[in-house]
Amino acid sequence: MKFSKVTKSPVFPAGHKWQFEKRKDGYESDITALVRRMLEDESIREDQRAAWERWRNDNSVLKNS
Repeated sequence: MKFSKVTKSPVFPAGHKWQFEKRKDGYESDITALVRRMLEDESIREDQRAAWERWRNDNSVLKNS
């Protein structure tokens, strides 16, 4: 599958600090809390969805070397 329109990944200023909070109702690692917080940003969520669609529909990974 070919994609005619590839979106640009979001760019954040150098030194951008993500404010995140771990869940209180059970164990959650720092990285899980950070990723969960980042996916709340619409531009990141859309970028990751598009990347997943490109990867999932890439026929080149199915070819034998």
